[in-house]
Amino acid sequence: MTQGGLLMWIGFSAVVLTIMVIDLGVLHRRSHVVRMREALLMTSLCISLALSFNVAIYFWHGWKPAMEFFTGYLLEISLSVDNLFVFLVIFSYFAVPREVQHKVLFWGILGALVMRGIFIAVGAILLARWHWLIYVFGAILLYTGFQMLISGEKEIEPEKNPVIRLARRHLRVTAEYAGAKFFVRIDGVLWATPLFLVLLFVETTDLIFAVDSIPAIFGITQDPFIIFTSNVFAILGLRSMFFALSGLMHLFHLLKYGLAIILMFIGAKMLAGMAHVHLPLPLTLGVVGGILVLSVLLSVLFPARGAAHSPGPATPESSD
Repeated sequence: MTQGGLLMWIGFSAVVLTIMVIDLGVLHRRSHVVRMREALLMTSLCISLALSFNVAIYFWHGWKPAMEFFTGYLLEISLSVDNLFVFLVIFSYFAVPREVQHKVLFWGILGALVMRGIFIAVGAILLARWHWLIYVFGAILLYTGFQMLISGEKEIEPEKNPVIRLARRHLRVTAEYAGAKFFVRIDGVLWATPLFLVLLFVETTDLIFAVDSIPAIFGITQDPFIIFTSNVFAILGLRSMFFALSGLMHLFHLLKYGLAIILMFIGAKMLAGMAHVHLPLPLTLGVVGGILVLSVLLSVLFPARGAAHSPGPATPESSD
């Protein structure tokens, strides 16, 4: 697929940019609270687009690239769920008005697409030159997954984020929000608003998550087009998924441990290549999907203590 080359990349990028322009310029031209019905509709649309693209890959290039895409998409969208927990904490901590949360996530996701594109390009170039780096990626995933497994819940403290501290030190930041604006002029002087700090936090959070997710998908496939497109579809659906699931996050308290096991499994799969052991792709898909389903099922069967009574952060309403 990498030899089909430039036209595929240009065509796909053009479609994605068109979707994002329609999203911000037409559907969300005016800031508003994204309610459950709209969020579910957009989530369904994003998933349908990803699955339709998956079918197209099957007819164009066969079952193996199609299964690689689906496995990569499932892996990336499940790892992205961790971002949703962080978004909830960020929006609650900074008391972000609900009607501007969509704009923050839009620009945050646009930045994520650029950063992940760079990560994927660098990773593909490095692996093409030094294939043994795949084993380094595997070791990183094993370590990261193990740390996630034993660390338990960590409190997120935005004020200790070095990027936020640097911004507060060197930027004039207003005390109040100014609608959906990231910057305002006061007496001819440019000020950042708290919304800009929120955007910085969202961007740095995705950068941290990309360090785990990009090496993980290289354990599924090393085709840059498959890696990029599966990442794009997972990230595009992340925004609407946040608004659809924000009130239900407490139900998935064991998902973090499932994701940790998945990272360790992918890392072990990559390291097994040193012994010329290569797991078949259907088995990889089955293990990843099975762990996800089991972790969600166990979360529902054994809810977190006090979850039913814990108040959620400032999130969109769950009904119209």
